[in-house]
Amino acid sequence: MRNDGVADSIPAAGTRYRQDWAGNRRRRHGLVRIIVAAALLAFAAPAISGPREDAASAYQRGDYATAFNEFRPLADKGDAHAQFMLGLMYHDGQGISPDENAAFAWFLKAAEQGNADAENYIGYMYTNGQGVPKDKVAGFNWLRKAAAQGNATAQYRLGIAYVDGKGIAQDDARAVTWFRKAAEQGNSDAQFWLGLSYDQAAGVPQDYAAAVLWYRKSADQGNGMAQYAIGLMYYKGHGVPQDLVQAHHWFTLSAARESDLRADAAEMRIKVASEMTPAQVATAQKLAREWTPK
Repeated sequence: MRNDGVADSIPAAGTRYRQDWAGNRRRRHGLVRIIVAAALLAFAAPAISGPREDAASAYQRGDYATAFNEFRPLADKGDAHAQFMLGLMYHDGQGISPDENAAFAWFLKAAEQGNADAENYIGYMYTNGQGVPKDKVAGFNWLRKAAAQGNATAQYRLGIAYVDGKGIAQDDARAVTWFRKAAEQGNSDAQFWLGLSYDQAAGVPQDYAAAVLWYRKSADQGNGMAQYAIGLMYYKGHGVPQDLVQAHHWFTLSAARESDLRADAAEMRIKVASEMTPAQVATAQKLAREWTPK
């Protein structure tokens, strides 16, 4: 693995990125909840009968206690989606006290019926020992089931498993395959890791232009690690013409977001600013103020 892109300015960059992924897994469940909530719009379509629609509507408006009570009888009758929702609500403490054991039990019921979202959570919980003894092989197998159904989060996590050799032999090329599947569905973490793979020649030939393309897709969604990476590419002129204004702009955005690279981004912003004119710094600051996620 060559380390002359993003990695060369960060000691043991791959490890740093992996630590950040591990440290931010819980925060990233917020995104999963948003995706789940969006999916409930389809779940609550007019063609679906009353109880399901009532449960979905309650969840949408944040009335989790009512949603829990509406989902429970559906789950007891074997409705896989309701079982998944109970697992999610137990997992995140929505309408009920958090209970990882109960969450796992409900996710498992739904997963055994082929619910891809539940399979993803079961894989995650086995991998990290949540509500069940840690079993990375079982975690990998459940993630693979969900990934095969097109679940983007599971595809991303499967890529991470291959990068780190969790439950399966380490294989950068297979990791890239799964990162690409998730990235093409818009998963910002997978987009970052696909960019990093191209940047570091991990599983694919080194290609700075491709790295920039995927870093930018992720950065445009607000991924702080990708914003740092794209800033560094502009600073070094890797895959793009060197542009200190753009570098400062992206480092500023990254420094405002939680990740292990937040402090690095702040330091790089200072370093870049020392090489810029006041007018250039003002332009970069304006770009950062006006930036909005795409």
